[in-house]
Amino acid sequence: MSRSVWKGPFVDGYLLKKAEKVRNAGRNEVIKTWSRRSTILPQFVGLTFGVYNGKKFIPVLVTENMIGHKMGEFAPTRTFFGHAGDNKAKKG
Repeated sequence: MSRSVWKGPFVDGYLLKKAEKVRNAGRNEVIKTWSRRSTILPQFVGLTFGVYNGKKFIPVLVTENMIGHKMGEFAPTRTFFGHAGDNKAKKG
């Protein structure tokens, strides 16, 4: 279920402040964030965010195609090691 249109996209306030601070400083540093639920806004394009996946911070460089998506979509929380039955396929 999506968020109501009249409410607008959700972004944590501190994330907006950090992004503005880095953009004004002109240096390209990683902005660490635990806010996987925040929506990516056009102001974030070109910035690099370190999105926490529960174990480490995954660097995410924001592009124009990511606008409207959530931060957590680009930092997977689970590691896929393959299916259990794949060993037979490798032998043959």
